[in-house]
This record gives sequence, C-alpha cells and structure tokens, in this order.
Amino acid sequence: MVALEVSGSRENLELFQKVGKLLQADISGVPFTVIGNQYIIGWQDESATGLAIETAINEARSRGEADLVAGLLAAPGPGLPGGPDKPAVPETLTLPVFGQVNLKYLSLGAVTVLIGGLDGFNPCAMWVLIFLITLLLGMEDRRRMWALGSAFIIASGTVYFLFMTAWLNLLVFLGFIFWIRIIIGLVALLAGGYNLKEYWTNASGTCTLSQGARRQRTMDRLKAVISVQKFWLALGGIVLLSFLVNLVELICSAGFPVVYLQILSLTPMPFWQYYLYLLLYIVIFMLDDIIVFVAAMITLQLTGMTSRYRRVANLIGGVLMLLLGLLLIFKPGWLMFG
Repeated sequence: MVALEVSGSRENLELFQKVGKLLQADISGVPFTVIGNQYIIGWQDESATGLAIETAINEARSRGEADLVAGLLAAPGPGLPGGPDKPAVPETLTLPVFGQVNLKYLSLGAVTVLIGGLDGFNPCAMWVLIFLITLLLGMEDRRRMWALGSAFIIASGTVYFLFMTAWLNLLVFLGFIFWIRIIIGLVALLAGGYNLKEYWTNASGTCTLSQGARRQRTMDRLKAVISVQKFWLALGGIVLLSFLVNLVELICSAGFPVVYLQILSLTPMPFWQYYLYLLLYIVIFMLDDIIVFVAAMITLQLTGMTSRYRRVANLIGGVLMLLLGLLLIFKPGWLMFG
C-alpha cells in the first residue's frame, strides 16, 4: 500500500487530479483510495470502509487488474513523478514583514477576502451597531464608550468564528459526500437569487428580516443594558446581547459563510491553516463595523455605509454566488485551490 499526501506536494496533487479525471470520479474529498481501476472515497470505520477496501483488493487480484496509479507514476511525462525534469516553479515567496508566503494558496486568500468583504455588507448586523453607537455617543465616559462598543464587535466576530468553525469541521468530515456539495451549491444559487432580488427591490439597503416587534425588542434591550450603572454588568449584558443578536441575524448572510466553507474544505491543507483562513475571513467581515465604530468614537459623529454601497454589494454578491453555485454543482475541481 502506498500513501500519497496531497496537502504538501504539488506533484501529488497533480497526480490526484489526473487520477480523478481518468476515473471520472469526484475528487472533492480525501481519503481517496484507488485499488486497480476502482476507487473508494472517504472512511467510515473498519467494518464498513475497511471491509469494502479489502473486498476491492481481492476482486482486483482475481481479475488481474493493473494498478492505475502505479502506471501513472512509472509513465514519463510532465507533471508526474518519474517524468523528465521541468523548470522548477517556486512554491514560496519571501516578502518584507510577512516573511515566506506559500504561493499555491494565494488564490484562496483572494476568494477569502472577496467573500468576507461581501458578507460584511450586512444591513441586519450593521443597524444594531449603529443604534448602539447612537446610545454610546450620549455618554460622558469615553473609556466606557470604547469598552462597550469594542466588546460588542469582538463578541460579534467570536459568534461568527464559532459558527464557521463548527460548519468547517462538519464539511471536512462530510465534504466527500456528493449530495452535500450539491445541496450547498443549491444554497449558493438561492442566495445569489436573493441578493439580486434585494438589489432590485430594496433600494434603501435596510434589513427586511429585522423589522417590527423584533427590532423594537432589540432596541429596548440595548437601552436597558447601556443604562446599567455598574460597568461589569453592562459589559456582560452587551456581550450576551451581541451573541443573541448575531445568532438570530446569521440568516441575513444569505449563505455566504456556508458556501465559502465548502470551497475551503475542498482544498487539502494542514488543518491549522483552515483556521488561519477563518480568522482572515472574520477580520475582513468585521472590517466595515470596525471602521464605522472607530470613526464614530474619534469624531463623536455617526457615519455609516450608504445604501448605494450595500446595493452594489448585493449585485456583486448575487452574481458571485450564482457563479459559485454552478461551479460547486458542475465543476467542483475548479474550486480546489492549490
């Protein structure tokens, strides 16, 4: 038995893609076990997947099947181990301040910034922050203003990070299942349609899911928390309220984090790097909130993202989600970065 690691070797990854093409197989997940001309995706346990592999080995031996992967490894050709040398392409680049950067994940980093930025233009999350800032600006204690506002933003980012971490672990575990990818592709198509509908019908860029009684209850709770005299009680109330509000308003993201996590799980890499990408996503996602809050605290005036920028984000996000949904369903290999 030969095990090939695809996360740290470009040659192994190219071989993996070539095997998937020859077998006409979905290679969106690992482990991917090839026996002769047969393949088994994923691992459940010894009694299920282990028995299936053992049965496939016995059948391949009885039929005298050739080893497809061994044949590719022995065959000369560009891009395969054992083939003729080709000009080496550097996999790392040394940059000032940042040090060594792995080039093969740069495109995934660009996707992270793009989707995280579009997800950040979320009117359902922004209106709560803006209302909180209007309450904070009426305070005389500047340190209390900074502390309570910062706690709200940090708690909001933490909720999103925990949500995305849970989804990532689930998708890495189930990502090789064909129907999981199809369902998330359909979610992306629906989210794209929703964003385009919002672009055409919601010119004001307001949140349509947090109106009426729910919005008023949130405003009343914020007022009650801010008015608490004891700082630590007010701080705890802000954190708790931030968790509750962001859990309710996650539906406003219209599928952005789930679709991004499916793309992330398609790319084989050491698991700690997944968390670095999640942190980058959260920073980009929270960037507009941070800018609005810091500007308000410094100038003591409220400034926010205009409806024009939100509508543009809906348009770009809608088109992007439609494209990603189609790729997830029909061409998932195009989203395997690295």
